[in-house]
Amino acid sequence: MTINEKRVQRRKIWEKMKSLNDKADAEKRDLSAEEQAQWNAMDAEIDKLAAEVETEEKRVAKMKEIEDGFKVTITEPIRPEPEGARSGELTSRAEYRAAVQRYYATGSETEFRALQVDKDAGGGYLVTPTFLSEMITMQRNLFVVRSAARTFTVPRGSSMYAPSMDSELGDLTFTAELLTGSADTTEPFGRRLMIPHPMARRAKISKTLVAAPGVDAEGIVKDSLSHKAGAVEENAFLNGSGSNEPLGVFVASALGIDTGQDVSTGNTTTEVKADGLIEAKYTLKDGYWPQAVWIFHQDTIKQIRKLKDGEGQYIWRAGLANDRGDTILDAPLRMSRYAPNTFNTGLYVGIIGDFSRYWIVDALGTTIQVLTELYAETNENGYIIRKEVDGMPVVEEAFVRVKLA
Repeated sequence: MTINEKRVQRRKIWEKMKSLNDKADAEKRDLSAEEQAQWNAMDAEIDKLAAEVETEEKRVAKMKEIEDGFKVTITEPIRPEPEGARSGELTSRAEYRAAVQRYYATGSETEFRALQVDKDAGGGYLVTPTFLSEMITMQRNLFVVRSAARTFTVPRGSSMYAPSMDSELGDLTFTAELLTGSADTTEPFGRRLMIPHPMARRAKISKTLVAAPGVDAEGIVKDSLSHKAGAVEENAFLNGSGSNEPLGVFVASALGIDTGQDVSTGNTTTEVKADGLIEAKYTLKDGYWPQAVWIFHQDTIKQIRKLKDGEGQYIWRAGLANDRGDTILDAPLRMSRYAPNTFNTGLYVGIIGDFSRYWIVDALGTTIQVLTELYAETNENGYIIRKEVDGMPVVEEAFVRVKLA
């Protein structure tokens, strides 16, 4: 099936699910065991089709990215400037990239004898500008927060201040033509220090695979490490404590999103309800609605699919258009396996917000080290990526968390 055919198929399955649930509602009863089994099977099929559509869309986007890559040459080097480093754009040169390719395949440092200026003191070699750019693009396609957040890069070892709106300016007042109104004593803008924190992740790849003729060793390593590093980042952007790691949106903090942005009204102690989601959306200021998205765990979405508003309309809707996926109360829905999914009193279960108000800071100087001997018994190479990243919400009012009663 084509992408559009799969979307239509999802819609048809969803209509069957609604009919099943509506019948039970009309008879004022829960789903029978047989009906629940049918519901679960259709629910799983909807998720399966959604995953297939997403995979196909990413494949199409990747093909376009590769084709565009033939048209654009990236010459800006991404590397630290150690004392005595040679000037120029070494990491962008073809010989450097070819050496990197051989290094990923064999782990041999012979290829780097002429490139020692770019060896990181902590071990490993700096990735090429194209590699880093493509890896970040992959992570944006794979992971929810990075796909919607605003990102910045700073030199390694540097930090940056993020402006924060700690309070609002006072309202304007009507005045005479030549007057300017009274002075506002409110100081709404603060600033928050963002320091990229070091992180590392390891992947294992078959020696036979990366050494095979014609195999893109760099591409294989990039795919694997994009998943590994991206998963760690996604978890931190959602659940990080802010101490030596990013500050997550599901962590109550005066530096990010405090408890004043929590909404539990309308929910029970164990379930999300339609009234609770309506309360959450309408607690979010309407100025943030155009870019607002929901983030939930798959388990929570299963609950939400059965919910109706006061007029008997389902609040979850399957996406059909190419530029618009599934929605809840007309706001786009994103699913993350790192969103909370424990349904107990007072716990967070989701969030709605404008994630362009979540800032991510990446430090330049990402390195990859190849371990050729550690996994020799299993005929694998180990690859360690070391990078630095920070993230935090910079506008508290741009987010509202969904909380159980």
